[in-house]
Amino acid sequence: MSQSSLTNKNILVGITGGIAAYKTAELVRQFVKAGAHVRVVMTPAACEFITPLTLQALSGNPVSHSLLNESAEMGMGHIELARWADLLIVAPATADFIARMNAGMANDLLSTLCLATNAMIAIAPAMNEKMWLNPITQHNLMDINRKLPSLHVFGPAAGEQACGDIGFGRMLEPLELVERSEQLFGSKPLSGQKVVITAGPTQESIDPVRYLSNHSSGKMGYALADAAAMAGAHVVLISGPTALPTPTGVQRINVRSALEMLEASQAELENCDLFVGTAAVADYRPESTADHKLKKDGSCNDRTLTLVENPDIIASIANHAKRPKLVIAFAAETQNVTEYAHKKLTKKGVDAVVANDVSRSDIGFGSDTNEILWVTTDKTVSFGPASKKLVAQFIIEQLTTMSILNDA
Repeated sequence: MSQSSLTNKNILVGITGGIAAYKTAELVRQFVKAGAHVRVVMTPAACEFITPLTLQALSGNPVSHSLLNESAEMGMGHIELARWADLLIVAPATADFIARMNAGMANDLLSTLCLATNAMIAIAPAMNEKMWLNPITQHNLMDINRKLPSLHVFGPAAGEQACGDIGFGRMLEPLELVERSEQLFGSKPLSGQKVVITAGPTQESIDPVRYLSNHSSGKMGYALADAAAMAGAHVVLISGPTALPTPTGVQRINVRSALEMLEASQAELENCDLFVGTAAVADYRPESTADHKLKKDGSCNDRTLTLVENPDIIASIANHAKRPKLVIAFAAETQNVTEYAHKKLTKKGVDAVVANDVSRSDIGFGSDTNEILWVTTDKTVSFGPASKKLVAQFIIEQLTTMSILNDA
């Protein structure tokens, strides 16, 4: 069994006042199991959900929850803890804590530590889906990322919540938080590399109300952007319309149409090392877009929608004068997956093709799992079925074995 990258690391776990605080007991236990030295800091509200005694028993260390503790290094315990930590992770991080963090407040021990530490900081948001999607919460997160680009945001996940609602807002499970924390201290095989990823669908307008599109959710592209960022890359995510949160440390550029995606992609080729086209780009667009809604009043009964072919974004990048070291294409097929993947490899002039069968409901558009073929000129490797997160990690592993990516 290999040693965890958390072994002998000093992990400071911050707990705020949310129902997900009960999960943090298991998080502390898993950190200790991984060989980390763990200290726990709780807000007053957190103590209403789980007792300090529980966390003390699991961590093996006294739990801190008061900013003004005269017995802690002559009342300067927050400085002692701030210096001690290698990683400060706040789990759960409530909407209130995120707002206070964005404001730079230091009105309790945990918020003070966030200002006083030089350690890496990670937060695991947990709240009702409506609170998570509230523009104020999203603004606070974007503002924190602007001020503190090194901040790591783990989650949230989607699912059923304590209040009965279903949607984004669940805190990630303890084992996943441990895994992400391990990655912070692990190797960074894409460090110094610029990675550009396209994701999601495109929308091709017919009139101001209607458009042509497809069923792509963007989940695979977003998972890949997250995995590339965790591997140390500078990631630019060019995204069609999706409802997904931007992965931590990823620069996101929103586009709508295929032409906009092509323009944004070409604009990001400067110093680009790796381009991955996961987006489900519409093959065609209307020849013209009506400037008003087309009415069903009898005048449109004989209307013909004339389509023109969209540019091939991935082929354009593969044959561009500023071609990246590696260009990877995705192929969403419904039949003859292996055959079409090999044809696409040659036709597009790319270095690898990631192919999957979207006719299957368990791995198709919108699914949380995927099963792929990794196709290059010298090998074809299958992976899955697995979560899109694990598929993304597999793809990153395959990329880092391609020597051209590391050539000067």
